[in-house]
Amino acid sequence: MLKESLASQFDFLQAKAPPVIGVDISSSSVKMVELADAGKGLYRIERYVIEPLPKDTVTDGNIANIEAASEAVKRAWKNMGTRIKHVAMALPSAAVITKKVTLAANQREEDMEFQVQAEANQYIPFSLDEVNLDFHVIGPNPTNEEEVEVLIAASRKEKIEDRVAVAQAAGLKTQVIDVESFAALAAFDMIKGATSGIQDEDVTAIVDIGAQITRVTVMHQDQSVYTREQQIGGAQLTQDIARQFDMPLEEAEIAKRTGGLPENYGPDVLQPFNEKVVMEIQRALQFFFTSTQFNKVDHIVLSGGSAMLDGLEEMVANRTQVHTLVANPFSNMALSSKVKPRQLTQDAPSLMVACGLALRRFDPS
Repeated sequence: MLKESLASQFDFLQAKAPPVIGVDISSSSVKMVELADAGKGLYRIERYVIEPLPKDTVTDGNIANIEAASEAVKRAWKNMGTRIKHVAMALPSAAVITKKVTLAANQREEDMEFQVQAEANQYIPFSLDEVNLDFHVIGPNPTNEEEVEVLIAASRKEKIEDRVAVAQAAGLKTQVIDVESFAALAAFDMIKGATSGIQDEDVTAIVDIGAQITRVTVMHQDQSVYTREQQIGGAQLTQDIARQFDMPLEEAEIAKRTGGLPENYGPDVLQPFNEKVVMEIQRALQFFFTSTQFNKVDHIVLSGGSAMLDGLEEMVANRTQVHTLVANPFSNMALSSKVKPRQLTQDAPSLMVACGLALRRFDPS
């Protein structure tokens, strides 16, 4: 079947049979999340783990050291204490070409597959033999009821194969391959609602502060309307700490997370770093306003490993005059006895992608 040639090992972007755990391999750590059905339409977080990665294991979103990555995944899975060996993983957005197209509605799946392949030939700058290609029907075209909107996604086969190899070497089986940005947006759906005050019709900027890059994604009516990446992240703060206090990077990273730094850390290192992050957020929003029809943002959601930095949430809110909150996709979930609430609150902003991947367990098969 053509579907097999499009997606080869598994259906890239498509839902799979449960159960799976979400595994996010970022530039600095492996994060795993396991969710369960708590009944009455609610979820329960069963367990999670964050396992640091050796330096340069992942560079620019690519797994540079498969052995080191698989060892970290193996340690994380063991420490997590789960029995589930099927995993949902994700590719960085930069490794995936996506294109939304409109096709005639009410087609047979086989006919739509051929059309998708023809459309993909126009947008993918390399041979289709070199890619995993898949599509997902988003829904009806709002301007033409005889058409549907279809999302096409493609990635070089080696990008997918590297992640599958990491899981396999760790004794796990890849069930789903998603895209990091899509997974994070699935977790964002868990944040929306009464407690956050965020509604679909609002304009919400999700600011993901990773180790190397800060990504600003603006959402409106369940659609991403703007994305911008800035070259600033938590690794820069670690370097600032190491330089200011003359300590190795590894020691600086531990001190950043656990505390115990000299009293001048706040005013001399942390506050200047927060200032830089806020400046980049303001710059991204200014670009958003000048390049789109929007002229305001209703909410800013901070996610990523640096979202919980002391004073950052307040500084963003004060400088932008926008309602600001720190991401916690688990705030409306039940917690198992294995999960410590206070620690989860600290870790939640960095678990957005892993949470979104874990939610794939509940996709219809």
